[in-house]
Amino acid sequence: MDDCIQEKSKISEYASETCIFCKIIKGEIPSSKVYEDEKVFAFLDIGPVNKGHTLVIPKEHHETIVDVPDDLLKDVIVVVKKLSKTVKNGVGADGFSVLTNNYEAAGQVVPHAHFHIIPRLNSDGLMHWPQNKYSEGEMDSVKEKIVSKIS
Repeated sequence: MDDCIQEKSKISEYASETCIFCKIIKGEIPSSKVYEDEKVFAFLDIGPVNKGHTLVIPKEHHETIVDVPDDLLKDVIVVVKKLSKTVKNGVGADGFSVLTNNYEAAGQVVPHAHFHIIPRLNSDGLMHWPQNKYSEGEMDSVKEKIVSKIS
């Protein structure tokens, strides 16, 4: 068991040394920082959906939202809430979207947990994702699969 913990620690250490977001936090790569405290860092996305698109990240390296310890995740989401209003008002947006992509299949490009705050304008032309439908009885089946995995 100790070997497993040590190996996980080595992997985590390597990930934080090679992670672009960890390098931004350390000041090794420049960023347009909009917020920082002991646990959370936020900066403008260099490829914004709309001007003011902000990334909010935990300073500790964790690959996805499910890897972030609950106490730290609480701190991060409080900052997301605070900055969402600030970003909206700061750029004069009509609204904002908050999202997180987890794992490559969901569009996560940088393997460091992060939230996007995307200012939205009534005129930005962005569309919502397409919606599908369940067949008769399928919703209950899917619900049961999910509920059975709650721990």
